[in-house]
Amino acid sequence: MGRHREFDVEKALDAAICVFWRKGYEGASYADLTEAAGVERPALYSAFGNKEALFRKALARYYERYVDYVPAALHLPTAREVAAHLLQGAIDLTTRYPDHTGCLGIQGVLAGSDEVEPVRQALIEARAEAEAQLSERFERAKAEGDLPETARPDTLAAFLMAVLHGMAVQAKAGFSRHTLEAVAEQALSTWPAGRPAPARETA
Repeated sequence: MGRHREFDVEKALDAAICVFWRKGYEGASYADLTEAAGVERPALYSAFGNKEALFRKALARYYERYVDYVPAALHLPTAREVAAHLLQGAIDLTTRYPDHTGCLGIQGVLAGSDEVEPVRQALIEARAEAEAQLSERFERAKAEGDLPETARPDTLAAFLMAVLHGMAVQAKAGFSRHTLEAVAEQALSTWPAGRPAPARETA
């Protein structure tokens, strides 16, 4: 019985990330994936399972390697700094590589056929989890006085996610970094200010 030649699994996974990032889940064919990974289809199956399993592994690696600015943002001292860091991180990521702009996760969500529905749902759930984390962070900001009493943390989180995802789609469509930075600046210009510091008493 013949043996499949050995290959670097980590490099193959990195290659798969680039293919999915460029073409989306639905647009990435097995031929694309095997060519990029430099292995035959049976070897790719043996290492990762089917296409969906490979995508899920690639997505986890993508989040860990490229989207680490998200958890870092949640630890910044103010809600506005959280938003600014996320917007700038998204701009950096979605325009960094000319041959695969946009966001791997967003490309997967945009897939439309019934065959890819499990992948789409997994990405939607990941988005919902990120939005929930933002909402929780903004709730804390409101309690600390960093956001005004009238602020709605859940709406702010949804707004920020909508802007982030919209920028990713537009980056894929060819928007320049300069344009995306202007969009981010506009979004931040509407950010609610916290309670003003109490006036100091004068003698």
